[in-house]
Amino acid sequence: MIGKLKGTIDSYDEDSVILDVHGVGYLVHCSARTLQSLPQPGEAATLFIETIVREDMIRLFGFASAIEKEWFNILLDVQGVGQKVALAILSTLRPAELASAIAMKDKASIARSPGVGPKLAERICVELKDKAPVFGSVDPAVVKLAGDVEEKRAAGPLRDAVSALVNLGYAQPQAAAAIAAAAKALGENAETGALIRQGLKELAK
Repeated sequence: MIGKLKGTIDSYDEDSVILDVHGVGYLVHCSARTLQSLPQPGEAATLFIETIVREDMIRLFGFASAIEKEWFNILLDVQGVGQKVALAILSTLRPAELASAIAMKDKASIARSPGVGPKLAERICVELKDKAPVFGSVDPAVVKLAGDVEEKRAAGPLRDAVSALVNLGYAQPQAAAAIAAAAKALGENAETGALIRQGLKELAK
């Protein structure tokens, strides 16, 4: 199996690149984000490769980083996510953004990807929720509060503060993150008004 290719950019297509490695041109399918990170034709480039083998074809998928490649394979484990959809998600969200969106159950961010509807976005969040924290930088306290708010387990002031920010037009994952940070700064017994004011300061950072 091919794990990495290092060569010269030969040419680009809409969703692929031909990488010349010692005279052999490899057709490599990539996310839009990876394609944008590659240099001009004639310049050197390195791609991490995932090889998909089927009875009727062998297809190469290239990634700018090992973590993007890993997320490609993680996404393929979700029912309804094929190679095209996985690349579309990675074209829309950076690996860290994807991990954070899953951890925070931010289905709307994932659903921005072409080919991903609300139901599939929800399935991705549910099936990958245990894997996302490994790759994300979200404070575990924020993840817990987001879950508590969604399941209506959060304390009254916290829940009311999140609701207030949502009513102001912020997405629930953003609101939950801001109020979690506010509660961390003010203490768990802070009143709703203080949490809202501190939450707005967190959002303004």
